[in-house]
Order: sequence, then C-alpha cells, then structure tokens
Amino acid sequence: MAKKIFDILPPQEVEKAEVIKKTKEIKKEEAPLPLVVNEEEIDSEGNDYDLLEKISFKPGPILLVLALISLSVFGYFYLAKALIIIYPITELSSLETDMIIDQGINSTSASAIPGRIYTSEKTISKEFSSSGTALKESKAEGIIRIYNAYSTSPQSLVVNTRFISTEGKLFRIKKGVTVPGGHYEGQELIPGFIDVEVGADQSGEEFNIKSSTFSIPGFAGTPRYTYFYGKSFQAMTGGFKKEVNQVTQKDLDNAQTALEQQVIAECLAGLKGEIASETDLVLLDKAVQTKIVNTSFSATVNKETERFTVTSNAKSTALVFNSRDEKIFVINFASSQAPDGKKLNQNSLDIERSLNKIDLESGKIIFSLNIDVEFYSDIDLSVLGQALKGKSLDEAKICLENYPQIDKSSISLWPFWVKKVPQKEEKVKIELQLD
Repeated sequence: MAKKIFDILPPQEVEKAEVIKKTKEIKKEEAPLPLVVNEEEIDSEGNDYDLLEKISFKPGPILLVLALISLSVFGYFYLAKALIIIYPITELSSLETDMIIDQGINSTSASAIPGRIYTSEKTISKEFSSSGTALKESKAEGIIRIYNAYSTSPQSLVVNTRFISTEGKLFRIKKGVTVPGGHYEGQELIPGFIDVEVGADQSGEEFNIKSSTFSIPGFAGTPRYTYFYGKSFQAMTGGFKKEVNQVTQKDLDNAQTALEQQVIAECLAGLKGEIASETDLVLLDKAVQTKIVNTSFSATVNKETERFTVTSNAKSTALVFNSRDEKIFVINFASSQAPDGKKLNQNSLDIERSLNKIDLESGKIIFSLNIDVEFYSDIDLSVLGQALKGKSLDEAKICLENYPQIDKSSISLWPFWVKKVPQKEEKVKIELQLD
C-alpha cells in the first residue's frame, strides 16, 4: 500500500508530532528526567503505537544529581569552616622605671621583686718550690780525752786551745778545762785525763774524721808537747759545706697570689654552677662578691726547704633574682602605661638594665629599666565574629578593611565551594596575629 502524503496533518498526527516535539525539547534542555524514544518502532503511518508507552525511564543520573546536591548542603552546614587572621594596629613605646631586688620580700610588688642570697666556700692547698739558695756549712764535732802524763800537777787549758789530729785537722776545745795530774802506781806515772768537747776549726765534710790521736801545737818546743795529748774513740761528725734551697719573700708572695686567684675562680665557678642548676635565676657579675677568708704557709722566709705548702680559703656571696619575677614586674608596669583602647604585646618586651646601687650586706640591688614595648588595638573578637557570620567572602573582606582597629587581615573558607562565612559561631575561628 502506497504511503499517503498530507500537507496538513490529521488531528491524531498533530498530537503525535507535538509529543515528539516536546520530547525533543525536553531532551534538548537536559531535563532531570531524560526520555528516550525508540524511533524504529514508530510506523510510517504514525498511528500504531502510543509514544508515551515507548518512553524508557533511567534513575542513575537523577540519583547522582541528588547526591551532589545533598553533599553540598551537608558540606555547607556541617563541614564549612572559616579561619580569619587579624593583624591589629600597633604602636611602639619606650618606658623607664626603677626595680629593686630585695632579699627581704617573698612576692613581686609594684616596686620590687624577691631576691635570694647564695654562698659558696672553697679551700685549696698546694705545694710550691723554693727559689732561694743559701750556703749552709757546719763544723764537725766530737769528744776527745786529754791526757796529762807530764806530772801529778793539774794543767789548765783555755777555751779554743788547739788540737791537731794525726790527719792534720785542727780542732779546738769549746770551753776551758783543767786536766788532772797523773798519779804513780809504784814507779809508773799513771796519766790523769778529762773528756772534752771539741769542734773543727773549719766547716766541711773533710773534718768528719775517724778516731784519732791529737797533739797540742801550743806546747810545741816544750817537754809538755810530748806528755800532753788527746785521743778520740769515735768519729767526728756534722761537718759539711753545701748550697741549700731557701724560701724567699718573693716565693711566698707569688705563691699566695697564684693560689688566691685559683681558689677565687673555683669558688665563683662553684657558686655559678649551683645557681645555673636552678631554672630562670639571674646572676649579675656585679651582684657577686668573692673574698679570701684566710691564707696560711708551711714555711717562713729563709727557711731551708725545697718545697713549701700554701693553703687558701675563699667565700663567694651572690644576690640573684628570678627572670620570671622580673617579667611579671615589667608586664604589670607596662600594662599600667598602655594607652586607652590598647593592650600590651607581652612578646615584644625588650628590657635593658642599668645598675644603680648594690648592697650585698642588706641584700638589695636597685636597677633602672629601659623598656621597649609594643601596644596593639584592643579588638573584641566575639563582636567581630557576630559581624562577619553569614557574609560572603567579599562582604567579609570589606567589613574587615573598614574595621578601625585592624591593620590587615586574611580569610580562608573551607571546603573550596563554601562562599560565605558560616552562621554557627563554633565554625568560625578568629586568630589575633601579632608580628
């Protein structure tokens, strides 16, 4: 059967054409409910099928779109966050005040902070060499027995009467004596005798002679020379002549200076070590005093010795304070000097001390303080947060730029699709940043 061609479509065909047209328009506009028409099942006459029955429904794209919309809503209300960093307007100031370190107080006041006294003692003993020399000599001494074989009459001998040994060494008696006369036993004259201390005429080891026989040179040329004589039964001892070490005044002075410097240094180091072991304590060089308590010597000037010992005792005293107390003092003072509408930036403190007076006896130090400090504008962050919530990024930036206490600022929104500052206060974090 041949196809019929109409310039004007019949009513049924017009309705079918309108449906097809509308379907195509919907597809063209990407409606959320896409319709797919299987054109092959439409016969050439266009009246065998109902187009609406041939339209197929696919839910996948719809669910994806709904999921994206739900995620966006969830992200906005539950994930959205804002970080706002504020840099307030600041100004620098230089302040001056006095501060007292006082051992007699326990807490910081408007004019003083507590101080603590530390002490340390050190004793050192050390040997030093003698640099002086001296010639030391001694004469040999001993005892000789003087015989009188000349007569029964006694014979007086004056002090220093000379006796010469068979070795030719000259000795002298140390005191005047009387040699008893001899006595007869039958026809034999038994000599009288006396024991006398003698000393060598000169110093030296060569006079330390063994037992010997002595003659009296003063009787030479007379009969007495032969009958007055002496004998020693033990060796002469004590004779010598040598150079010995001797302590000088310079030795003592140099040893004292060296040892006192050492004991002072070690005493001070011990004190500083003890103080350093406690956190935040401050010790100023001028707030410590070290002095020598006593120095003693084992030898005196001209003592014959190669070495001598010096003992020295030192004591260090220091007045210290805690840097945290100082910072509290400065913060309290600087805060009291803050201009109206300003707050102190505690991290900006730069403190320079000048020592006015120190008295370790009373436990006080007085400083002059020069303080460089920064003050910043006081901003009520809760009020600022209320003003920003719900604003777009551009609106929030304009609000911050027009805030009189703010120098500069930055805003970060998260996630990336969030375009407004969240309404909930806990979702907005405002940080005050001080350079």
